Amino acid sequence: MKAKREIPCATCGKPTEYFTEPTGPFCSTRCQMIDLGKWLGEEYRVSEPLRPDHFAEFEQLDGELDRPE
Repeated sequence: MKAKREIPCATCGKPTEYFTEPTGPFCSTRCQMIDLGKWLGEEYRVSEPLRPDHFAEFEQLDGELDRPE
């Protein structure tokens, strides 16, 4: 059995279990909606379109990403 993996909430910083919360990486629906509001209000934005060279360092990765069981 894997140990619980706690990370800080992406909005408020409160410790939350990323893989067990339905709202992960947020601790609550409220924090999730605050983050969405920032994207919709253009406080967050992607600075430039992604190009193939952005992914070059990841092309050689083998196997699966670390996922919960």
